[in-house]
Amino acid sequence: MTAKKAQTKELKTEGTRGNMTAKKAQANALKITLVRSGIGYPERQKKTLLGLGLTKLGRTRVLSDTPAIRGMINKVAHLVSVE
Repeated sequence: MTAKKAQTKELKTEGTRGNMTAKKAQANALKITLVRSGIGYPERQKKTLLGLGLTKLGRTRVLSDTPAIRGMINKVAHLVSVE
């Protein structure tokens, strides 16, 4: 095997860093489920649900725990459940 091929193979095996990052993100994640419909609520709350990626009743999203996401959840806390 040439030196260039060995170097390429070595780089491919070091690509597990992405998995460690995903595991770390799981520790700082929130599981959000839409439990009530946005119908009958202000348009702003409906847009907040869309921003969280919640489009259908019962749909669950796993999002990172950031101040922005926390603020969005607080605005529609009566429509979602958080784990």
